[in-house]
Amino acid sequence: MPSARTDLDTFATALADRLPGVWTSEYHRHLAYSDQFTVSEQLWDAGHVGYVATEFVLGHEAVLHGPDQQHLYLSDRPRSSHQFVVAPLEPDDDALQAHHFDGVDEPHGIVIPDDPARAAALIVRRALPRYEQALQAVRRNAAEQPEPPHRQAPPQVAQVVTLTWYDDGVLGAPYTSVPEEARMALYAHGFQYHPHQAAFLLPTAYGEDGRALRVQAVARHLAQRGIGVNLRHAAPATPAVLPPALPTAVRSHHR
Repeated sequence: MPSARTDLDTFATALADRLPGVWTSEYHRHLAYSDQFTVSEQLWDAGHVGYVATEFVLGHEAVLHGPDQQHLYLSDRPRSSHQFVVAPLEPDDDALQAHHFDGVDEPHGIVIPDDPARAAALIVRRALPRYEQALQAVRRNAAEQPEPPHRQAPPQVAQVVTLTWYDDGVLGAPYTSVPEEARMALYAHGFQYHPHQAAFLLPTAYGEDGRALRVQAVARHLAQRGIGVNLRHAAPATPAVLPPALPTAVRSHHR
């Protein structure tokens, strides 16, 4: 693995002085490989910089702190003595939750040269605009939806149709278990009434896909009318229980 470059601290300070607004530099040296994950796990980057920060032993990093709670990660670029990598860090704000980042494009990091002036110009042109847009999007999401969009529980219904998969592959429901208001819906979606089985059955001729589409359609139809639909497997058939064998002495007595 490449050794940590000794000029990172100096470079980070010079870079912070050239970025717009007030920026400061904070340098960290790692005593162990695991130490680098304290900061790298906050990277807002799923590309090259994230790979560098997790797959290489870097030995140190710097964090640049700027206006509007902007933070930039800075470290060596392995196997390239004339370049560094820089990437945004996720905002450190307790009000932000995971769902606020959904749908927001990550502001990927970039490679920069070891010249502070040229590096600052690249960051201003290629990194900061995307970073600022992402921050604005996340904060807008937090303002519009502070709590996670948990799905609501279904409403309670008075009537339910329970469709059953039977052991022979047939799907249906006993006639008497189907509410009267739901029977025409079953007919309309392909179920057939079989008098000798006293049940509504969905023909196997429709195939697996065809039956699945009909079940979905009838479920939507009934849900609109306040009737629930359950789908279950039939209870396994209980095997006949044989009487216990007679003791040998008893069998001999009956012969």
